[in-house]
Amino acid sequence: MSFFKEFKEDLSQAVNELLPEEELLSSDTEIKNDDELLEDSDDSIDLDDFDNLLKAVSSTSEDEVKPEEENAVEEASVIEENVIEENVIEEESPELETVFAVEEPKAVSENNELSDESAVITRGTTIKGDIESTGSLEIVGTVTGNVSCSGKLTITGKVTGNSKASEIFADSAKIEGEVVSEGTVKVGVGSVIIGNVTATSAVIAGAINGNIDVNGPVIVDSSAVIMGDIKSRSVQINNGAVIEGFCSQSYSDVNVKAFFEEKN
Repeated sequence: MSFFKEFKEDLSQAVNELLPEEELLSSDTEIKNDDELLEDSDDSIDLDDFDNLLKAVSSTSEDEVKPEEENAVEEASVIEENVIEENVIEEESPELETVFAVEEPKAVSENNELSDESAVITRGTTIKGDIESTGSLEIVGTVTGNVSCSGKLTITGKVTGNSKASEIFADSAKIEGEVVSEGTVKVGVGSVIIGNVTATSAVIAGAINGNIDVNGPVIVDSSAVIMGDIKSRSVQINNGAVIEGFCSQSYSDVNVKAFFEEKN
């Protein structure tokens, strides 16, 4: 068999596999006609029939390949979109973690920290209610209520209520209520306190109507007037001071009773 006849048989076999049944009928007829031509001459072939056969094969193969190519393109686009979404999520996740880390709430200390700021209640100002401050406070006006501050409390006006601070200084002040200091209490000349005084040390030059409880030393100046008991570690009373009450150095390191015990 010649080269063209072998190529014709292979081509007809490919057509039989690719073409539908309806197209096979027509192609079989054409192939038979072509076979008759080949029988006449092994070395000759009708070029028009050969071209028609090639066109039929190419058209059929294109019709079957196009859907497959379209499906492949769609699958590739879907995979590409998924890859892009994953990359976007991976890139955005660190930023989200950073936002959450920034928005996380900070721990707040339960203890009030001492502030350097100082507030002043000026003369002619009247406040009715309690006052609390983390800094220092100076009262020149009038306050009706309890006063508490973490810093120094200076009173030159009038306070009706309890006063508490790390250090208290009263100068020509009028105070009705207890005075409690974590440090020193200084009562200047012209000050009047009606209430108990508690501190670690005290210097008194004004008038106090109440008991004085001080863990450290107490100095009573010559202008002082005290109506109440003094309980301290040590006491110094200058000439001219007036004290109506008992003085006790119960916080001292000296055991007073030991001096009066009988020795065998």
